[in-house]
Parts: sequence; structure tokens; C-alpha cells
Amino acid sequence: MSREKKEDGYKTLTAAIAADRIENLYIFHGEERYLLERSLAQLRQRLCPEGLDSFNYKRFEGKDVTLGVLGGAIEALPVFADRSLVEIHDFDIFKSEEKPRLADMFADLPDYICVVFVYDTVTYKPDGRKKLDSGLLKHAKVVEFSIQTRDKLVKWIKRHFEDAGKRIGTSDAEYLALMTGGLMTTLHNEIEKAAAFAKDETVTRSDIDAVVIPTVDTASYKLSDALLRHDYTGALRVLEDLFHMREAPHKLIFSISLKMRQLLAARVCIENNLDKTALMEICGMPPKYEFQARALIATARKTTLTQCLDAALACSETAYALNTGSDPEARIVELITKLAFADGARA
Repeated sequence: MSREKKEDGYKTLTAAIAADRIENLYIFHGEERYLLERSLAQLRQRLCPEGLDSFNYKRFEGKDVTLGVLGGAIEALPVFADRSLVEIHDFDIFKSEEKPRLADMFADLPDYICVVFVYDTVTYKPDGRKKLDSGLLKHAKVVEFSIQTRDKLVKWIKRHFEDAGKRIGTSDAEYLALMTGGLMTTLHNEIEKAAAFAKDETVTRSDIDAVVIPTVDTASYKLSDALLRHDYTGALRVLEDLFHMREAPHKLIFSISLKMRQLLAARVCIENNLDKTALMEICGMPPKYEFQARALIATARKTTLTQCLDAALACSETAYALNTGSDPEARIVELITKLAFADGARA
């Protein structure tokens, strides 16, 4: 069976499963758990149609895996089927003391087996400088399930709202993706909530704001946007939501500071006639965050370079104060007061 060094994504994997071109060894990792779980379900359905309690399906957690256990599962012949499926969750092959034996095992997998290593709580981090790590990957199809691009995500969101009997506009679909961090697993739940809440056929931004819980990072974006709209009351409301999330104060300051630094970078780009592509390069934002970069540019147009500089400096001062033992919540409220730009902020 021919092998490539890397799998080029969910779409190719889905096509391979549908065409019954399933490989012997896969490594699944990445942020987008929705697509990862969907791919596992497709593999199970194809290889174990009789169900997961059959002789041909075995699942192990990393803490329970030994080479003997794994070898026994691989050597077991399928029962009344052509192939069997073995899943190993959160076992880091790159930190195993048995890497040489694992490499030998991977090189000689029988045709009737499909082995899938799933990285979830364990970080997928091979060392390309190590010959053994490269040897382990040589025989595997590596599939990274990453956050989808803006266009794919918007289409997916619209399709799921249609399945729920609702419609949503492109800009509001982008806003929903922004508020949830763009992860399909989170979006799936929030789409159900927004669709059930919306009274009209079309879901609006107000429907989203009413029921969708933003991530800490995106709540910080909403906070900065409220400040730039001179909506001090709205900013404090978002801050209250952030406190209710029970995130550590230092994490809140980091998130708010990051957003203000990104906003400063966006304003610098505007001052120099640069677009979102330049902003993404400056901030080290991968292509999947293109819709966030466009939102930052739009927000930065509402302020000035001086205001952005002052905001970034205020965040740094608050972070320093927190490190000296000041009352965390009081310091963060004081920061919001500073960020509520004096030229027209309304309480």
C-alpha cells in the first residue's frame, strides 16, 4: 500500500474512507475536535459496521498502553470482517521509551489492521531533528484538524442554520464565528441555542448576543469594541461576564492586553496604508484567523494612533500592578475606566 508523508486534510481523508482506501496507520491531532470526531465516526462505520462492541474494534487510553497490549491488539485477526480498527487516545509516541520497537511495529503492520493515534489532551509535537521521530512518521498518515477558513466556516454555519429552519447573513455568521473562536464543536451548540432563541426566520446579531457565550479572547474583543464606541456601560457589562467566567485575573489582563496590542498594530497598518494581510503577518495570525483580522481593521478605523498607544500602555501598567499584589478585580475595573477614552465616553 502506497504511503505519503502527510495527509492533506479532512476532505481528502473523507474521500479515502468513502473509496475504501483506508491506510494502516493514522495520527489525528488539531484544534478542530468536531472534524476529528467526525472522521473517527466515519472510520468506525466503515470498518466496524456491526458496532463498537464487536471483536474488530478496540480502544485504549494512553495510560493503559504498553507495547504488549498494542501488539496483541494489532496481531488479533478480524472476525467475520476484512479489517479491524484500533484507537489509541493520548499516547505520545514521541515520548515513549519504546520508540525503536514502535518504529519496527509501524513498518510491519498487517493489511487487515487500521491503527489510529488520537492526540487530544496530549500535545502533538514531533522533533524533526530526531531520526526516530522521523522514522515513526514515515509510515503514518498525519491528519491535522485545524480551524476552518472563513469561507468554509461561513458556509458551514449557514448550512447548519438552514437545517434548523433558520437563515443567517454572512456578516452575522462571521460575527458568530468570531464570538466562539471559530471552533465547530463550540459553534454546533451555539447554533442550536441561537436558532431556538430567534423569533424570526433570520437570526440576527442581537439574537447571537442574547444567548451565545463568547470565549475569553472574543469577550475581550467585544470589550474593546464597546470602549471604542464610547459605550462604557456596555464595556462594564462585558467585564462582568468575564468575571463570571471565573478566569484568572492575569489571564484576563493578558487577553485584554493582547487585543489592545493587536488593535495598535491594526491602527499602524491603517496609518501606513497596509491591509489585513500585513496585520496578520505582524501579529503572527495564521490564515484561519482572517475574519478576526478584518474585524480588527474595522475597529481600528474608529480610533486614533495615540489612543491605541495609550491603551496598550495602560494594559502594561495594570499587568505590572497585578504582579505587585494589588486587588485584581479593582485593578481591572480601573483599567476599563482608563480605556474608556475621555473624549466622549458616556456612562
